[in-house]
Amino acid sequence: MHYQNERTTDCRISDSWTYRGLKTVVLENELLRVSIIADKGADVFELAHKKTDTEFMWRTPWSVRNQSLSTPPTGNGDNVWHDAYIGGWQTIAPTGGPPQKYANADIGQHTEATLMPWDAVIVEDTPERVTVKFSVRTVRTPFWIEKVVSLEANSPVVTVTDTLTNQAEEQAEAQWGQHIALGDPFLTPNCRLDMAPADHFVPERGGNRLLDGHVGTWPTALDPDGKDVDLTSFPPKSDRLQDYSVFKNQKEGWYAVTNPDRGVGFGLTYPIETFKYLWYWQVFGGGSGYPWYNRTYNVGLEPFTSLSAGIPEPGSEQGTSIIFEPGETRSATVRAVVYESTTGVSHISRNGDVTMI
Repeated sequence: MHYQNERTTDCRISDSWTYRGLKTVVLENELLRVSIIADKGADVFELAHKKTDTEFMWRTPWSVRNQSLSTPPTGNGDNVWHDAYIGGWQTIAPTGGPPQKYANADIGQHTEATLMPWDAVIVEDTPERVTVKFSVRTVRTPFWIEKVVSLEANSPVVTVTDTLTNQAEEQAEAQWGQHIALGDPFLTPNCRLDMAPADHFVPERGGNRLLDGHVGTWPTALDPDGKDVDLTSFPPKSDRLQDYSVFKNQKEGWYAVTNPDRGVGFGLTYPIETFKYLWYWQVFGGGSGYPWYNRTYNVGLEPFTSLSAGIPEPGSEQGTSIIFEPGETRSATVRAVVYESTTGVSHISRNGDVTMI
């Protein structure tokens, strides 16, 4: 659009950008800058705090690549997704987790939607508030997905509302979540993780930080030798650890990661009536071979409706996918909040108000 407002103060938004040939939408206020790649999954690849020059979204070593300029060397569903994975924050729906068979269709890692271009329309553009709506119609699954992102003046809160509609004339399963990855240089061994009380379990996936099959409560887990692990802390990269665990029965939907050296942190608040599980993906210099090659330091703290690929909880035979009736629509709102602290967080409200320790 040729005649957008081009404010240099207050809230501002523009969809006139491209990054490495990919259409990109930039939202900005006095505190934050948020960049979203419409042509690749509506991925949030930048969420930066201006005052401390802190970028919270982790980037993979290969970062943003224009997939139209290359051909995958194989059709492996896990590899194709990781080849295109930039880090940052994706809306994952209607499938999440490893490759799976969905109603006779092959779906690769996570969801087809993150590999697709999304439409983007600016729906609000004032000095007080800016809003953009992204939308996509999936191909191998029967869903229409909308993602609305808003930023208000002088606010440290980014509001994201997802809406999923089953366009099939039959029931359709879904696993739906927020795939958020934080990493270095924001994430360091001096950082602290806080969250609402929750139960915790470790699926048997062969990690090396946590004991497979362990069931406990936040914030204590066990390592493979049966020793206590404090989940509020992050081990150094030199420990070469990688693992995956899940929180459930969280009393309230929020978590926070604080970097006391920078005096800044990232928090997320989300509805636990929709997102019943919090996946915790951990790569502290571990993960040999493709795709990490022991070179990354990052975590994913990901609210989800379901367990990976909708599998049952340990000890149960009941799948965890949610069911959409024909034509059914569901929405959920999450809020990312940036705050200044050197001590940590005791609570984040649904509106993104942060209470420090």
